[in-house]
Amino acid sequence: MHYLNISFTHKNSQMDIREKLSYPDESDKHGCLKVLTGFEDISEAILISTCNRMEVLCNCSDIQRSTEHIFNMLSNRAGISVEKLKEHADVFDDATAIHHLFSVASSLDSMVLGETQIVGQLKDSFRFAYDNHYCGKKLARAMKNAFMCAATVRNSTAISSKPVSMASVAVNKLKSLVDDLNSKKALIIGVGEMSEITAKHLQNTGVDIYITNRTKHKAQRLAKECSVKVADFEQLGDLINEFDIIFSATSAHEPIITDEMIESCEFDRYWFDLALPRDIQCKSDDKIHLFVIDDLKAIVDDNLEFREEAARAAHGIIGRGVVEFFEWLSNQDIEPVIKEIYLKASEAAKEETQRVIKNGYIPKEYEDEAQKMCEQVLKRFLHDLTSKMRNAADDAHSDLINGAMATLMKEKQRGNL
Repeated sequence: MHYLNISFTHKNSQMDIREKLSYPDESDKHGCLKVLTGFEDISEAILISTCNRMEVLCNCSDIQRSTEHIFNMLSNRAGISVEKLKEHADVFDDATAIHHLFSVASSLDSMVLGETQIVGQLKDSFRFAYDNHYCGKKLARAMKNAFMCAATVRNSTAISSKPVSMASVAVNKLKSLVDDLNSKKALIIGVGEMSEITAKHLQNTGVDIYITNRTKHKAQRLAKECSVKVADFEQLGDLINEFDIIFSATSAHEPIITDEMIESCEFDRYWFDLALPRDIQCKSDDKIHLFVIDDLKAIVDDNLEFREEAARAAHGIIGRGVVEFFEWLSNQDIEPVIKEIYLKASEAAKEETQRVIKNGYIPKEYEDEAQKMCEQVLKRFLHDLTSKMRNAADDAHSDLINGAMATLMKEKQRGNL
């Protein structure tokens, strides 16, 4: 079996492509994962769909066939030709797929290097796939080790010593644009993690903060947690023309703010669209300063110098983590074989003990001692053999060795040896 990852991120794809490939609803995710795992060569799959990335991680028996199946599925989803999707996608398999997964979990592949939000998103994606039986122990092993590697990176480097997210980057951008925020009003649309982070980062700026959402009780709950006010979502058309600042991060399929709603205002407005697909559809306006996810990349660059040294150390940790993962994986494959060998040896010792007693070579009362002696002899004999098998697990031919031993055990069980 092989690991396969097909990845669309801010590094290889523009926002319009990522928007068409996004899976914002649970029903969409169910549909995608059913199509993936319904293919004969794919046994397990996880879908990762966030603002900055859309990735398919799977365990498959045939890399080429599975790759074509995934591209065809995504092409049907997005209405984009397979050829164009292949031009943008990064395709990773086996060791490179695991290395990429570990890098994503450790936030080295994020738009904001070192941000910790991606770990929670990965856990949610894995939990959804696992709880709904789209993935099992093979991908669970990979995800577990990815989270362990990410924890080591965070604890051993300074890459997350100043944690940032897309929301915090947006607030920093706002601060760089407006000298005095004390007299400004900010509206946060949506109640997800991005909105919560935005509210918390705005709290120390002096801005008068309001939260609105289609489901009012959710807005009230988040407003209470963040000690801010609630605005009526039904009045959104009026609100966008009254507030100086808007942060929007909803899961709507279509824009919730359109040109028809926007009125001309004398004051400057600063709008941050943190959603994918985008929440705001707005023509050019001198008084409206609109920033979307890709625009915020400039601030990310300001943090790179500080984080480069930590990133280099993190890459070393990830490299070692990938090697250790495959070593551990090889040992998982060999241990059942070794266990079966010892089990068969114990059965052989019991049979031989019964034979010598039946033939009168030793008295019946020595049966336990004879059994222990036979088992001890076999264990001593097998010790060197099984130790060499464990050491060979790191060898390039380990799969061949393990497969041969497993076949021998099966033939022995059938009575062919």
